[in-house]
Amino acid sequence: MERVNISTGAPWEDKVGYSRAVRIGNIIEVSGTVALKDGDLVGKDNPYLQTKRILEIIGEVLEQVGASLDDVIRTRIFVTNIAQWEEIGRAHGEVFHSIKPATSMIEVSQLIDPDYLLEIEASAVVGNL
Repeated sequence: MERVNISTGAPWEDKVGYSRAVRIGNIIEVSGTVALKDGDLVGKDNPYLQTKRILEIIGEVLEQVGASLDDVIRTRIFVTNIAQWEEIGRAHGEVFHSIKPATSMIEVSQLIDPDYLLEIEASAVVGNL
């Protein structure tokens, strides 16, 4: 099967050795994503806005490999403050209300930048298995 790696050109990709997303066959995995736009954080101190931006990025990456948010079967949400779950969940629910992927929300002690309130990974399947 053909492997397609998607890169955003972020310096972390070469330093750490990862791709923003990988598609093999009809399976797509999207790496942990934070709320950046043109190198700047979107929604500092605002978990709702960070979640919305992250899901926008994930949607854009999925489009690059011939998929969409409708194809997402699982999300993993890593949060630095579980008390913010309602705002994060509200934004996630607005995007995935009718899709309803399996999901997890896990509190972690910190992310790579203290201003990142959350990071989301996604798995998608295009077409039939």
